[in-house]
Amino acid sequence: MCVCPQEMEHPIVAAGVNATGEFDASSGSASSTTTMVTTAAVQVASTIGPHFARQVMRGFGNLTVVDKVPPEMLHLVGPHWYQFPPLWPIWHKLLGVVMIFIGVLGWCGNGMVVYIFLVTPSLRTPSNLLVINLAFSDFVMMIIMSPPMVVNCWYETWVLGPLMCDIYALIGSLCGGASIWTMTAIAYDRYNVIVKGMSGTPLTIPRALVQIVLIWTHGLIWAMLPLFGWNRYVPEGNMTSCGTDYVSDDWLGKSYILVYSIFVYYTPLFSIILCYWHIVSAVAAHERGMREQAKKMNVASLRSGDQSGESAEVKLAKVAVTTISLWFLAWTPYLVTNYMGIFAKQHVSPLFTIWASLFAKTNACYNPIVYAFSHPKYRAGLKVKCPCLVFGDTEDKPKPAAATPAADAASTHSKA
Repeated sequence: MCVCPQEMEHPIVAAGVNATGEFDASSGSASSTTTMVTTAAVQVASTIGPHFARQVMRGFGNLTVVDKVPPEMLHLVGPHWYQFPPLWPIWHKLLGVVMIFIGVLGWCGNGMVVYIFLVTPSLRTPSNLLVINLAFSDFVMMIIMSPPMVVNCWYETWVLGPLMCDIYALIGSLCGGASIWTMTAIAYDRYNVIVKGMSGTPLTIPRALVQIVLIWTHGLIWAMLPLFGWNRYVPEGNMTSCGTDYVSDDWLGKSYILVYSIFVYYTPLFSIILCYWHIVSAVAAHERGMREQAKKMNVASLRSGDQSGESAEVKLAKVAVTTISLWFLAWTPYLVTNYMGIFAKQHVSPLFTIWASLFAKTNACYNPIVYAFSHPKYRAGLKVKCPCLVFGDTEDKPKPAAATPAADAASTHSKA
């Protein structure tokens, strides 16, 4: 059916703009022109189409963050972003430089972890397979996501097309979910060894491989769902990266983000906290029992050289708090951004989305430090293959006669 232009009341006309594209001064004051035109453009984007909305904003000299988006990508840009002016070019350049740094650090750090763990026979244990999987997922994330974002930051918009937008966002979701659930598996393995001890089921190589397959299958399912209509992958506010559409008014799309956050954020987070809570509690109880026994025997400590050292439960608590805090710091800003897009999207700006996305990607950089660089045998292997990267002592210190559950767990991990 053809609708004649003269028979249709255009949103721009209702906002005080005549048919020739000039602002009618009699319909409002000059000071409100920009606000009225911006509002009208958002209405046009949601009713008539993004191409016409962009032409309207150009006609009034009001460039938007969408202005440089290629025509084939406009159907993926939500009306919400048409109200924001372009970002200063310095933000794009700064983001590109930071992404180069994060990318190189992620490639080298995670690549070195995978290499050292694979070529060192003593490190090819069931528990370390999870560490290798964590490093591999972070490595793939940086390989796929860093170069495209650097290119887009140079052009100040997404220039790689809709297909690459889907691939970029899918890999980010897949590797992010795999990384989070691998950290959960590592936390449970430590809980199983330290808390349950001999009563726990030992982790074998087949069991570790099954866990890894389940982790990637779970991540792939959630990453594929937007391609089948439950939400979608779109350019984010700064138009240089892609992710889920969290500013959509469609509650079907919003429901995906809410359910996704339960299975890929809250569940692993609370699982990690629960595991480390039991670990710290078990070590604290063990330390308390040892101190009581030492008091009965009228000795300062049952462990040699422990008088001036930091207690085991304090050391373990620091490791637990560091692990959880870094994970929480990396992913919480991105979750908050998604939730704000659902419940308060008027506060979500393109500049706001940059830092949330950036913090999530930094998770791929410090995971190798937390899970691998503190491993004595990893550092010993690194000293053999690449001694220039080794810092501190790489020799195993002699174990005390009366070991704590944490020391027992470390011994079990190294012998497994």
